[in-house]
This record gives sequence, structure tokens and C-alpha cells, in this order.
Amino acid sequence: MLKQAPPGERDEPLRRIEQLVEQQRAVERELNAEVRRAHLAGCTWTAIAHCLGVTRQAAHKKYGKRT
Repeated sequence: MLKQAPPGERDEPLRRIEQLVEQQRAVERELNAEVRRAHLAGCTWTAIAHCLGVTRQAAHKKYGKRT
């Protein structure tokens, strides 16, 4: 059985998780904006998908309704 850390030490990992989640949300917002910008600039879903490392269909499904 794992020994629990003292209360002060337990708070630090939780704060870090919250920070990382906020960073992840910020990156997702920026990525959404750039995908939209690329699509409006005439980039194909195939090219966008290649950059994202997903299929054209997956890129369109996730980002297509936002552009």
C-alpha cells in the first residue's frame, strides 16, 4: 500500500495538473484558430490533416464545422 504524502505535498501535484490542463486548453484554442486560418487560406483538409498527423476525415470531423 502506498504511503500518502503530507497535505502540503499533495497540493503541489494537483496545482500542476490544473496548470497543465489550462495550457492544454490554450494550445487547443490556438490550434483551432490556425486550422481555421489555414482552411480559409485555401489549404486542403488533406494538407491540414497531414500536419495534424490524422486522416483527412478525422481533421474535417473535428475542425470542419468550425470553419
